[in-house]
Amino acid sequence: MTIVSVHEAKTHLSRLIEKVLAGEEVVIARNKEPVVRLVREAPPKNKPLLGLLKGQVAFDDSFYDPLPEEELARWNGAD
Repeated sequence: MTIVSVHEAKTHLSRLIEKVLAGEEVVIARNKEPVVRLVREAPPKNKPLLGLLKGQVAFDDSFYDPLPEEELARWNGAD
């Protein structure tokens, strides 16, 4: 674990980031008191793939029929 002052952290931030990326723990101290720990951010989660359900969901032709008036009114905010 590396402990650095705030001044040193500002001066050598790129170097400290490289240490964190290499797996080292870096702590920034103010007046010799640890106040911040630099850690590697978790990798982003995989985004959902478009078309993931292709071939698993089917609609019949009635899906494209116009909505009945009363249901259309509910969609438009009428109760």
